[in-house]
Amino acid sequence: MATNPMQKKARNSFLLGVLVTLLIATLVIALLLIQLKNYKEKEADELAKSVRVWVLGQDVISGQIITTDMLTEQVMNRDLVPSNAIGDMSILSNYALTDKEGNDVVTEFRNNVATLFLVRNGSKEELKQEVETGSYYVEKNGNKEYIELAEVPIISKVDMYKNNIITLDMISKSDEKTTDDLRKMEYNIIVLPTQLETGEYVDIRLTLPSGQDYIVISKKQVEIPQINGVDSADTVWLKLTEAEIITMNNAIVEAARIAGSKLQIVEYVEAGIQNAATPTYVPTYEVMQSILNNPNIVENSKRTLAERYQEGREIIRDGTLNPLINSNGTEGEEAMKEKIQQSITTTKENRQQYLSGLSGEDY
Repeated sequence: MATNPMQKKARNSFLLGVLVTLLIATLVIALLLIQLKNYKEKEADELAKSVRVWVLGQDVISGQIITTDMLTEQVMNRDLVPSNAIGDMSILSNYALTDKEGNDVVTEFRNNVATLFLVRNGSKEELKQEVETGSYYVEKNGNKEYIELAEVPIISKVDMYKNNIITLDMISKSDEKTTDDLRKMEYNIIVLPTQLETGEYVDIRLTLPSGQDYIVISKKQVEIPQINGVDSADTVWLKLTEAEIITMNNAIVEAARIAGSKLQIVEYVEAGIQNAATPTYVPTYEVMQSILNNPNIVENSKRTLAERYQEGREIIRDGTLNPLINSNGTEGEEAMKEKIQQSITTTKENRQQYLSGLSGEDY
């Protein structure tokens, strides 16, 4: 039977279309297989280069105690991770803070203050530190249950931020030692930096109108008491030894007796890696004898300094400094006293404005 030319042409076109389709399908499948192979090779390569690291889940300031609950585990490319990053949990466990029974100590923020909690029996108990002894305890029915920690707390050497990769260089064991004579002292006669916060490390310096400047107390962690949930504008708590308390008392008396002098707090930039400054203040024999002869002189001196700082807040000025240069081109003693007083006033006002801005209230 003869084939119709039109049918033959249609059949050939159909067969050609099928052949082209098969050829295209074969090419597509081949390309997909190649891409799949490349993807698997890339995935295997990335897996080979992947490492587990620990990163911060919140901001941490220099000198702050770090607990493992602040950290989260992430998988990252080895090429993007510092060689000393902490990834092995067994390494990190050497820095974990627990009690002797193995219960974890974790950190929570209450009123913007890092607070330690002991986790046991499925509940959290606030872990406090006794002022007199430095021992840790939890309160139960008005009684203290003392808790012995298995490890010395670790601290951050530098300010760190959320999602920072933790390396061994960033943390260290705390070197703070609690001695029998350590006491928590309260002062409201020290000029505070504008943005001073609880947990920061500071020096206390004595500045005299002559231009002399002494380090009285070196590298102490400061605590700011709160009033109605707001940081105090002029009061700090410091843990001092008996020798430091005596030195501080001498500096208070000397500052009160010399008009134009001031005691001020100076913050460390990176407390975790900066060594403590060497104290340079030496109490004078006259001041020491005055304290021995008059037990009330320290409290009287505190009142004098407090009144001096309070008076400074009431000074009305236009914000400019009168050079008050004498004929020899040097500042006279009275001019220096006035400048120091203005400095005290400005610092106190700036701190109050800063705290007011945080709380949305006026002081």
